[in-house]
Amino acid sequence: MTAEMMAQVRRFNRTVTQRIGVLNENFLASDRSLGQNRLLWEIGADGSDIRSLRERLDLDSGYVSRLLRTLETSGYVVVEPSPTDGRVRIARLTTAGRRELASLDQRSDDAAAAILHPLNDRQRTKLVTAMAEVERLLIASIVKVRECSPRHRDARFCLQTYYSELAVRFHEGYDPAVSPVADAEMTPPAGLLLVASLHGEPVGCGALIFCPDDVGLVKRMWVAPAVRGLGLGRRLLYELEDRARARGVRLMRLETKNELSEAIRMYETSGYREVVPFNDEPYADHWFEKPLS
Repeated sequence: MTAEMMAQVRRFNRTVTQRIGVLNENFLASDRSLGQNRLLWEIGADGSDIRSLRERLDLDSGYVSRLLRTLETSGYVVVEPSPTDGRVRIARLTTAGRRELASLDQRSDDAAAAILHPLNDRQRTKLVTAMAEVERLLIASIVKVRECSPRHRDARFCLQTYYSELAVRFHEGYDPAVSPVADAEMTPPAGLLLVASLHGEPVGCGALIFCPDDVGLVKRMWVAPAVRGLGLGRRLLYELEDRARARGVRLMRLETKNELSEAIRMYETSGYREVVPFNDEPYADHWFEKPLS
């Protein structure tokens, strides 16, 4: 990152907050703050558990509680235990809350139209396209990557979803028992497993197994379809490489299948070169290596 990059981000933030009215005490002329209105939108017509609200908005529990209390006092929200789990609290809109949400939606549409109206058609298309790209990149920056036990529920979700996807994509199907990677192999010191999450939900994983002769073997690389195209697969791969370097690994290895063409392109453009087979992996058509400096 450069100083000019950070300065541009700050200029962008200032322009956006002023243009969309965040600086106004009553956002969208609603007699409420932006935070309160955003919480109404996130609760929505179907309601939401409070834990999910905190994770989606990346807010601490105390602040969310204060926002909810204000909305409850105004008669827009009720908070009640989940009918299936008394430990979980659910926020739901009242009848007045649903009416207010509909009004907010209309005022939000009007505010969006006010931004677009002064522009010509070419400028509108250019702005909306740029907004979509900025949104995509901001989402990518929100994704968190951490080391995780392969027995953790997020890791199990990623691995099981990965196996299910391969069973559909591979012409001959897929059975993880045919090509097993034991939990112990993805647990330090034998190896590690990275899990990526977005708003508290697991969306990707990648494993690294430490092999003899300073070799690191990449396994179980998966990214959820909803976040593909954000560069998450490459980020997971590079983070595995960083951890491998820290452990003294000098050579990265991996194998993949013909059906995973997007993965093959990623490996090739990340510095991996195809080599002769270095193992007897049954679900592999290509073997790759990359020396680490």
